[in-house]
Amino acid sequence: MQNHAYPSRQLGLPLASVFAAIVLTVATLFGASGAANAQQTTASSNRIWQALKGDVFGDRAILVDSGVVRIEAPKRAQDAAIVPVDIYIDPAKAPAGIKSVTLIIDVNPAPVAATFEIGKDAGVTHLSTRVRVDDYSYLRAIAETQGGELHMAQTFVKASGGCSAPAVKNQDEAMATMGQMKLRQFPPQETMTKAQELQLMIRHPNNSGLQRNPLTQYFIPAHFVQKLSVSQADRLILSMEGGISISEDPNFRFDFTAHGTGQIQVEAIDTDGKVFRNQWPLEVTGL
Repeated sequence: MQNHAYPSRQLGLPLASVFAAIVLTVATLFGASGAANAQQTTASSNRIWQALKGDVFGDRAILVDSGVVRIEAPKRAQDAAIVPVDIYIDPAKAPAGIKSVTLIIDVNPAPVAATFEIGKDAGVTHLSTRVRVDDYSYLRAIAETQGGELHMAQTFVKASGGCSAPAVKNQDEAMATMGQMKLRQFPPQETMTKAQELQLMIRHPNNSGLQRNPLTQYFIPAHFVQKLSVSQADRLILSMEGGISISEDPNFRFDFTAHGTGQIQVEAIDTDGKVFRNQWPLEVTGL
């Protein structure tokens, strides 16, 4: 199936995401002295979180380590530009379901890495992706239930320089393959939910705006997948509103409950307004 780029349409990140980046800058300059010469600590990462959480979630209460959501990432990243992160949702502890999950990386220039909306009755209990981590930081997953409660889990990752790390591909190669998608499908597991898994890979440079052209040393403008939607027969499974923290060539793996045999449909929109779409038949027996 061919991928298609469609004419641009203007889309913007949430005001909270933009403002949180400003809050982080202020917190880094005035609340974490010496950050340019030494790694952040759990204490300084927490100070940044306390400064920015109101701009993302207002004055809403956030329950910590309630078991509704769990996040895993390596304690020390092998590559700060592609740090694997796994988010787990326990449906037994959120019987009404989860509406969305927001991924926060405290110390990143834009700490709201992504917000994932979960489709009603989609049955998503696990989501993994790869992120850039700019310095030692807590990674936080904040899940919002259908009833409006917020539940948070966190893990501390030692990494440095992920947001400014050079791209793996040169820009010409990245632009030539931009928007190409690959979908892997995994068979239902023998569980009560009969969940299937999808792994979606998208070719895109996802430039952070903090990387330099190796020849000119000028900064490469930010250019990344801003919106993503995965559906089955027009029924939402998962959508994302992302920022600069999602790694080059975005990669998402997640489980879901299939409804019938309708096709899997994907739409991705980047910050230049380019729209990429693709669809695949549901493989009920896996690969």
